[in-house]
Order: sequence, then C-alpha cells, then structure tokens
Amino acid sequence: MTYQEVISSLELMNNPRNVEGMARFGIRPKTKVLGVPMPELRKLAKEIKKIVGSPTSHNLALELWDAGIHEARILACIVADPKQLTLAQIKRWVAVFDSWDVCDQCCMNLFDKSKIAIKEIGNFAKDSKEFVRRTAFALIAALAFHNKEMKDKDFEKFFSLIKKYSVDERNFVKKAVNWALRQIGKRSKALNKKAIKLAKEIHKIDTKSARWIANNAIIELTKHYE
Repeated sequence: MTYQEVISSLELMNNPRNVEGMARFGIRPKTKVLGVPMPELRKLAKEIKKIVGSPTSHNLALELWDAGIHEARILACIVADPKQLTLAQIKRWVAVFDSWDVCDQCCMNLFDKSKIAIKEIGNFAKDSKEFVRRTAFALIAALAFHNKEMKDKDFEKFFSLIKKYSVDERNFVKKAVNWALRQIGKRSKALNKKAIKLAKEIHKIDTKSARWIANNAIIELTKHYE
C-alpha cells in the first residue's frame, strides 16, 4: 500500500458532518480535517501493517505525518514502529501537536512503547506550549494503563510533576494532569491511596485548576476500589 493509496482512502472517507462534531469537542487543528472516525482509521492501519510490514510502515508513517491532513497524522501514530523512533523525530512531531486527539493517540499507540519518548517526559512537562506539556501527562496516563513492567515506585516519580503543573489553567493541560493522576491511582491499591493523598495536597493549592484536578480525582479514585 503506497502513500498515495492511503491518502486516497482517507479522502474517500471524508465526512464534513463529523468535522463539525470534532470542532465542538475542541478538535480544531491547523491541518486539513476529513472527519474520519477512529474505528475506520484503526481498520485502515491494520490493513497497512498487514500489507506493508513494520519497517516499511514506519517510513510510510513519516510521509503521512507530513501530508498536512489531521487523520493522516493519527494514522502515522498507529502504524509507526516505536523501535525505529529517534529523538529528533519525536521532538519534531511533538513540537507541532495542535489537537488533543493527535497528542493522545501518539502517546497511547506509539510513545508509550518508546524508551526514548518516556525519557523525555520531564522535558515535555517543562515546555510552555500547551500540547507539548499535555504530551507529558498523556504519556504518563498511557504508561499507567498499558505498561505492565513498570513498578509502583516508577509512577511515584511522576507525582512531583503532577503537583507542580496542576496550577496550569489551560484546558488541555489540566485535563491531562488529571488523567495522569487518575490513571496512576487505578493501577494498584497502594498507588490508589498515594494518588488520593497527592490529590488532597493539590487541593490545598489556591488555583481553580488545582482544585478541579483534585476534586475530580478524589471522587473517582475513592470509588475505584470500593
């Protein structure tokens, strides 16, 4: 399956009504948006991996990323090979994130399988750009959900970042910080207790975002192991 064949397949699935719905959910990227649903993108990604194979699909992913199409970037996140990721490529992609769904799909399908990307969490958090900072916490959430090898103590190392950036009032950052905290708290009973304790500490910080993050996490995590 060639680059042009993939682009043609995406164009055929163009759905203007879905584009309007995506905008209502805060998805307004600078790239062209076709409104292709995630199930269709996953189906297409499966076909690509089956026909093309991992090494070639990674090269295709690099081309798709530069296509200037929103859904092509999500597809690139799914078909790229995490073992072939370089730091330069990761930084280049993250630097141009302009929507929460591309950010999250990259974290959940690709970055959470890359040791190089995981090592960059602290640097992503320090970055002042909204979607770069979101990447740090979306990646933490993805690791908490997917990575079975990491220990509880590995996630406790993220607590200081969660607390520090809980004061960021920007919508896509605070929601990701909250997501990371909640996902860590669902990983084990021990982490649940520690995450609730952290949420209570965050609640004492005098900002709207910190209180929202804390309240939401406390409610959900308190019920999780009942």
